[in-house]
Amino acid sequence: MTVSEFARIPMQDDEATTIFEKGAPGRRAFVAPPLDVPQVDGLIPDKFARAAAPRLPEASEPEIVRHYVRLSRRNFDLDSGFYPLGSCTMKHNPRLHERVTALPGHAKLHPFQDPARSQGALELMYNLERALGEVSGLPHVSLQPSAGSHGELAGVLLTRAYHEDRGQHRTTVLTPDTSHGTNPATVTMAGYKVVKVGTNADGGVDVEDLKAKADENVACLMLTNPNTLGVFDPNIEEIASIVHGVGATLYYDGANLNAIMGISRPGDMGFDIVHFNLHKSFTQPHGGGGPGSGPIAVSDRIEPYLPVPVIERVESGNGAGPHFDLIEDDARRPKSIGKLRGFQGNYGCFVRSYAYIRSLGAEGLKDASETAVLNANYLLAKLHQDPEVAQYLPLAFGKLCMHEFVLSGAPMKKELQIKTLDLAKRLLDYGYHPPTVYFPLLVDEALLIEPTETETRETLDGFAEAIVAILKEAKDDPSIAQAAPYSTPVRPARRGRRGEEPGHPSAARLTAVRPGACRSGRRPTTARR
Repeated sequence: MTVSEFARIPMQDDEATTIFEKGAPGRRAFVAPPLDVPQVDGLIPDKFARAAAPRLPEASEPEIVRHYVRLSRRNFDLDSGFYPLGSCTMKHNPRLHERVTALPGHAKLHPFQDPARSQGALELMYNLERALGEVSGLPHVSLQPSAGSHGELAGVLLTRAYHEDRGQHRTTVLTPDTSHGTNPATVTMAGYKVVKVGTNADGGVDVEDLKAKADENVACLMLTNPNTLGVFDPNIEEIASIVHGVGATLYYDGANLNAIMGISRPGDMGFDIVHFNLHKSFTQPHGGGGPGSGPIAVSDRIEPYLPVPVIERVESGNGAGPHFDLIEDDARRPKSIGKLRGFQGNYGCFVRSYAYIRSLGAEGLKDASETAVLNANYLLAKLHQDPEVAQYLPLAFGKLCMHEFVLSGAPMKKELQIKTLDLAKRLLDYGYHPPTVYFPLLVDEALLIEPTETETRETLDGFAEAIVAILKEAKDDPSIAQAAPYSTPVRPARRGRRGEEPGHPSAARLTAVRPGACRSGRRPTTARR
């Protein structure tokens, strides 16, 4: 099969049409029966009422189902293949969690339900808070933030409240140059100035640079450990001492928590505030922007400022067992930073994450992290087992890694004339989602790879073989990778090295690849001239 034939597989190369272009006037999928209750007018103010009925598509149920199924198949997803998106921890989302979340008591719980009639949900949330507190080594937890970035904002706002309560006006927040992009964005949103801290030769925080920039104006240092280079900083206790020595707080970006669960706790390292990404470490699915969840855990000195409402366990004293309340009384929480969102959070995220924690237990969480680190180091070793990969894609820092690692494509770009972006796009033709590219910013032509603990050795082997195959292909003809991908719904205009469409002698050797064709040692076939 040639590349052009592969590109015409149904639902990949077909022309995109909207649901409005399908169907015909009068077609229906479902028609609601007439109202059997009195109609009440005036519920919607006139200024919000439509002047005309909305223009909705008129399609049959099969047309609607096929439309959305077709759309879903045009996208790469975690259920379709390997997704080594560094720093995003794209690991399998167990179906058991979906079944538990869909139980009527969870799925049909109304957000306005009175706490007295929501005891099961409040107990689950309370227990999830205790579990996250144990994982982080910090005793006080709020489930409110709706995402990791929202958790970051909550953490910096807590820092602001902490300092203002002491009459201190601090102006800057320190962030490493390896930090996630949301860190400086969060700092700016919270009204602080970003000050970057450099990285040392081993990939950790430059302690001397930190000492030079840590002064009485610093409110906080935002740090993730291990960091986005996949390096666990051995100087973390000294770093904490420096930050606390100037009266600042130490904030833990929990995006990389999947590497250390059950092994090391941020609270024990000296951190005051931690956020969790439930969609990363605790298998809540990535929501494409929502719903999400980014709870925060804090130390005793930060606890008075936690957002409201706070879940409280109350002992009945009459032998009936405890009950749970939502506390948002200003008189009881006078120093709280207030509400961060409506209601208490995205409850379905809590159910899935709690199910994950309870199904694995403490030893299971530790095993998950150890396997994630093992898989990352195995894949790194597998890749560098090939001399050409080691030559063209060297490890940016160190010799080993934690849960992820960063390769530099600078030699590949110089010697093979293909960029990291070209390699990433060509991987799609091999049935693999590309890793994160061009991040962290301090690594030239960065390729950030995170295999997670849920992938098999055969999958990792196949991915490594695909990288090797692309590099060997690029030595012969870099224009193949430069014009990739060939098998996706959206593709670049086809131009060869000399401006020809694919059909010129160089493009005739394009590799036709079935998704996952490199697995189990199978090499992609090559179209002959």
